[in-house]
Amino acid sequence: QVQLVESGGGSAQAGGSLTLSCAVSGYPNSRNCMAWFRQAPGKEREGVAAIGNDGFTTYADSVKGRFTISQDTPKTTLFLQMNRLKPEDTAVYYCGLRRGSCFPTLGVRQYNYWGQGTQVTVSS
Repeated sequence: QVQLVESGGGSAQAGGSLTLSCAVSGYPNSRNCMAWFRQAPGKEREGVAAIGNDGFTTYADSVKGRFTISQDTPKTTLFLQMNRLKPEDTAVYYCGLRRGSCFPTLGVRQYNYWGQGTQVTVSS
């Protein structure tokens, strides 16, 4: 059974930093794409950053230059380093896993497994 568990959310001041983690278990091999998504109240879930099984990454324009996605070598943990946070970054953040060899994508419907989410709140 594939499980994704996010951690590291919390509160920060604008301009501050937070690091999110997503622990992956139960996925049988390293061929997958992973990504971070977020959903603010009243808004649809949107892609933030993704990493392919070959290490290529892609970012939403709203976070380019501020957020960095990475994962450890065994691909058991996904990270999102968030710097220069803005109040508009406030949302519940989710990690997602897409089966198979793939290029990084921010399309919500292309991901097969999801974590339960972690809240990030940025105050001005």
